[in-house]
Amino acid sequence: MQFTGTQDYVATEELQLAVNAALTLERPLLIKGEPGTGKTLLAEQVAMALDRPLITWHIKSSTKAQQGLYEYDAVSRLRDSQLGNEKVHDISHYIVPGKLWEAFTSERPAVLLIDEIDKADIEFPNDLLHELDKMEFYVYETQQTIKASQRPMVIITSNNEKELPDAFLRRCFFHYIRFPDQDTMQKIVQVHFPDLQQQLVQKALEVFYDLRDISGLKKKPSTSELIDWIKLLMADELARDVLLNKDTAAAVPPLCGALVKNEQDASLLERLAFMMRRQRG
Repeated sequence: MQFTGTQDYVATEELQLAVNAALTLERPLLIKGEPGTGKTLLAEQVAMALDRPLITWHIKSSTKAQQGLYEYDAVSRLRDSQLGNEKVHDISHYIVPGKLWEAFTSERPAVLLIDEIDKADIEFPNDLLHELDKMEFYVYETQQTIKASQRPMVIITSNNEKELPDAFLRRCFFHYIRFPDQDTMQKIVQVHFPDLQQQLVQKALEVFYDLRDISGLKKKPSTSELIDWIKLLMADELARDVLLNKDTAAAVPPLCGALVKNEQDASLLERLAFMMRRQRG
């Protein structure tokens, strides 16, 4: 089965090719791109399109690779031994399966999302090389091998916060989600707001891309922030009228807090708008 996008997700031809190449090669798909470009959502939509269960492993700075395999709950076993519980003699009761274990033993081929892998320690990707390559791992406490009965599709996302090891990269099919151009973005907006008037869409996109082009902006607004902004404009008639009927080049866009996320960028917009008003005055 080939992935061609869904009615809720606009996938470019290049992204479709990347997903299908990873499926054919049976290799993890490593997705990079700006925050808010739909990397996590891609895994959800691939699972939906292929009719597979989605298993999500959100990575934090404290996450260890072992947690994705299994964890041994020694505290519970100690407590049960103190209470005289008979199950304490069977160590398997205290083995807690992780997300890889869950994906490997799924009744149907799953989509395993390892989300934001670059948040973890630099050794984290290397610690998963064998497991993702061979699709198996060994449980030392019970002396059993957990092997994937049906190979899951693995989608790994990264925000490029740190470089990933070469040995890990060699085992992945890589795709960088480029920020959507205006035509693609219009299709994305239409998916979320099919009944939105075209005048508002065009004006919102014009302001949005002008904002992204401002030199010195610390954090450029993303797709998800554009969607939030349009949702607010639809709910606020006054802000919508300001956007449609006033010169936005000489003013900070209405409800700008949905697009700009720090005080430096907010100050920059105010200064630029002030300078524009002085030039025209």
